[in-house]
Amino acid sequence: MSTPHGGPSTPDGPPLSPAQQASAQPSSAGTAAEPSAGNAAVGTPTAAGTATATQPPPALADGVQLLGATQGSGYREPPALVRRADGQTLQLTPLLYQVLEAVDGSRGPEEIASHASAGSGRLISAENVQTLIDKQLLPLGLLRLADGSQPEVRKADPLLGMKLRYTVTDPERTRRITAPFAVLFSPLIVVLVTVAFLASCWWVLMVKGLASATHEAFANPGLVLLILAVTVLSAGFHEFGHAAAARRGGATPGAMGTGLYLIWPAFFTDVTDSYRLGRAGRIRTDLGGLYFNAIVAVAIMGIWWATGFDALLLVVVTQVLQMVRQLLPLVRFDGYHILADATGVPDLFQRIKPTLLSLLPWRRKDPEAQVLKPWARAVVTAWVLITVPLLAFSLVMMVVSLPRLLGTAWDSGQKQYAMFNNALASGDILDAAVRLLAIAAVALPVLGILYILVRLVRQVVTALWTKTRGKALQRGTALAVMGAMVAGLAWAWWPGGETYRPVQPYERGTLADATTAIFPAGSTTVMREGQAGRTVVLWPAGAEKPTREKPQLSMVLVPRDAGTAAEAPSWVFPFDRPAAAEEDGNQALAVNTTDGSVVYDVAFALVWADDGEDVTTRNEAYAFASCADCAAVAVGFQVVLIVGQADVVVPENLSAAANYNCLRCLTYALADQLVLTLDGPLSADSSARLNELWQQIAEFGRNLQNVPLSEIQGRLDAFKAQIMEVIQSDPSATPGGSGTTAPSRAPGSSQTASPSATPGATTGASPGASSGATSGATPRPTGSAPAATSTATAPAGSQPTQSAGTATAPATVTPSPTPTGTAPAP
Repeated sequence: MSTPHGGPSTPDGPPLSPAQQASAQPSSAGTAAEPSAGNAAVGTPTAAGTATATQPPPALADGVQLLGATQGSGYREPPALVRRADGQTLQLTPLLYQVLEAVDGSRGPEEIASHASAGSGRLISAENVQTLIDKQLLPLGLLRLADGSQPEVRKADPLLGMKLRYTVTDPERTRRITAPFAVLFSPLIVVLVTVAFLASCWWVLMVKGLASATHEAFANPGLVLLILAVTVLSAGFHEFGHAAAARRGGATPGAMGTGLYLIWPAFFTDVTDSYRLGRAGRIRTDLGGLYFNAIVAVAIMGIWWATGFDALLLVVVTQVLQMVRQLLPLVRFDGYHILADATGVPDLFQRIKPTLLSLLPWRRKDPEAQVLKPWARAVVTAWVLITVPLLAFSLVMMVVSLPRLLGTAWDSGQKQYAMFNNALASGDILDAAVRLLAIAAVALPVLGILYILVRLVRQVVTALWTKTRGKALQRGTALAVMGAMVAGLAWAWWPGGETYRPVQPYERGTLADATTAIFPAGSTTVMREGQAGRTVVLWPAGAEKPTREKPQLSMVLVPRDAGTAAEAPSWVFPFDRPAAAEEDGNQALAVNTTDGSVVYDVAFALVWADDGEDVTTRNEAYAFASCADCAAVAVGFQVVLIVGQADVVVPENLSAAANYNCLRCLTYALADQLVLTLDGPLSADSSARLNELWQQIAEFGRNLQNVPLSEIQGRLDAFKAQIMEVIQSDPSATPGGSGTTAPSRAPGSSQTASPSATPGATTGASPGASSGATSGATPRPTGSAPAATSTATAPAGSQPTQSAGTATAPATVTPSPTPTGTAPAP
């Protein structure tokens, strides 16, 4: 990764009053140093001025560099830049800069005053110079102390600055290493690389695709490590681009190194010297890193052409993603510096407070609000109005979602650790290395968020404590507010309920979902699949209520979204729409009339029937399509458990698939039904096992669109075998125990419609109804009834895929293990 790289990046801004200047302190840098504003005002002689004869001539502190006036500045009065030995860059007004420029260790205040007067066109006295030295330049750490020693300076540590820096190359080595790359900024080479990069991106993303690259990479852990290594090296090469661009423009790049920015390791390059350049030269320096990412992508395409390793194409995608991330102007990435250099305002973050205050009607004429040129002020105001809400929203989301994030990270880390142990046990070192990287990738964001929150809290508490010193009422109020906030967070983050539940794949990730764990009652007025909340349930009188430790099979009816029916496609088929499922029925209906899209409908249900009840449940799956390059997939899976004697057992299992006026389309319908009889109720242990198994089945149904059609039937058969194993191993339900006979498929229960050879109107239905009455201890399943029709170009059983940008209209109903229309099993 790369981090901000250029120029001043903290306090800049308007001239300060002498009182403000006396307390002005420089602040930290992002990648290059960060300036601090200073101002010189010609004042009256002071006591300090009378002592000039006894003091040695002022001298610059070691390592101080005078960078000169900012070119193309957005300020009405362009500031000048000075850099200290610690890398801190400071902004000074022209008068202060002229005074500092005249300091050479031999000139006294009179000679310095003469130089400053000639440069500024204002009459400056020796006493004025001594005042500026004592009140401005010495506190900023730019001059040696009176005894000739070096000043002690404190570099600010902003929240959004780079931490834990480690310098890899000094400025001299950076200049030598990057010198050969400056030729890459020749206009002809830039045009050729840009054209090749755009063509490569279009071909990889729009023509070739990434399916084969992803499959090849993740089938071989070594390739994953190779891609990661190339991506990391390209992030370092990105910094070469900034340094080479600075050299191309005539500036001198500084040190290069690495550190931690926000929550990720990052590289940096010091190109503060680019502020000697004009606006075009600075922007070229900002874009240099992105240009070198494009060079990496083009080079990888050449290697792919020579070797044929599709996995290398993933590197092209990582370069594109790095470039997109770098262009974000919200934090100190390349996009931030491009905006700062285009407007001539070195540190946009220091303009947030004065910009917001200038929006108040009574503060519009404040000097602080008038220091920018009108056009620069307009751009900065727009940036502030976008950035502040987004950063505030990000902070709120970090705080609100932290418990769920911690739960998810812990769950994912445990899974990766288990796979790491398995890889070590099998001797697969490469896979073990990939698992370690996955654990680090899970841990880094969590640690970064915790670090940011701790830093923010510490800074706020320190600031409040400092500002309320000697003000008992204000300090008490601040402490009360902070105490209330701590109590609120303790209540919201207290373990229990759904607070630390890992994020599930079926959750949408909306703001309402993030606050559900904290405010479950107010999160939604109507229960929806995938959401937590509260509802009213009925339980038989006298029955033991379920607990988390002792769960029981139960049912929560989750309705389809209200808008589903209104948004359903118009019926264009030459036959009637299937009737809606009855109360104890189960129906999956997938209808697709949108070109280039895939529609799934999945309906899974578990039905209990008590002694004496008639079993007439129906399981249906219908898939209909009338479009081009499309697919409709319907899967209905129903398990019927009959407890005790049932005189009438007539379950129905139906499926139908049809396409009408379809071109290159696929329809697939699968109805799978299992009917078992039990002599008695399940034991508590078997009920818990069955409940856990059904949760797995429900999760499979929710993610069915990711399962190839050729595997769905086999997975459902495996689930049915597990259900029968649970039933057969329970003596209370099947006295025969494991001695029961194996289940068998009812003859004629599965039929498949033949695929159509030509596009046009094709219909096919394959009801696989099965019926039968069973009694005694032997469970008997009904068969499955798949049906599929398709054109010759898309044979039945192939996996439909959704193209990017196409519309999908999935509708899923996945109830928990439930008694449908009957009382729960005792």
